[in-house]
Amino acid sequence: MIGESPTPGRVIRTALPAEAEAVTALHARARATYYPDGVPQDGTDWLGVWRTALARPDGQVLCVVEQGRIVGLASFRVPEGAGADTVKLFQFHVDPAHWRAGIGTALHAACVEQWRADGRRTAVLDVHVDNRRAQAFYARQGWCPDPRDPLAEDAHHLSLCFPVDGGAAGE
Repeated sequence: MIGESPTPGRVIRTALPAEAEAVTALHARARATYYPDGVPQDGTDWLGVWRTALARPDGQVLCVVEQGRIVGLASFRVPEGAGADTVKLFQFHVDPAHWRAGIGTALHAACVEQWRADGRRTAVLDVHVDNRRAQAFYARQGWCPDPRDPLAEDAHHLSLCFPVDGGAAGE
């Protein structure tokens, strides 16, 4: 499923535990772009979070590698309390220095391919309300607001859903 892509030198594969620092650094660069007042310092140990994500037997982290460097990543798994036909995209980032190069689209396609192979019917995610760039990207990929989780007035995240099996979103 995952391997060489149509773009020479680009590989999409499962991220390795040894790559936790590179993944964390990419995550930090990407997050810095959508917090208008700076990335919140809430004490989260992001390196620890990524090490856990990379080691989870019930989850997967895909990465896009170009010229030996991780330039995109996606972390997903079945969320707690959800049926086995639902997958949650917890993190999806492209290095800002590589935006508009098709990396996000290729990574999203690889995620969908994996979700279909795993028998998922619906994907869900939460996107920061100030991250208009990501919201536009997800809309272009076919994501829509999750009717089961409408946006509250004081919410920091918008819930989106995607019909992995090609049905209507939110079914």
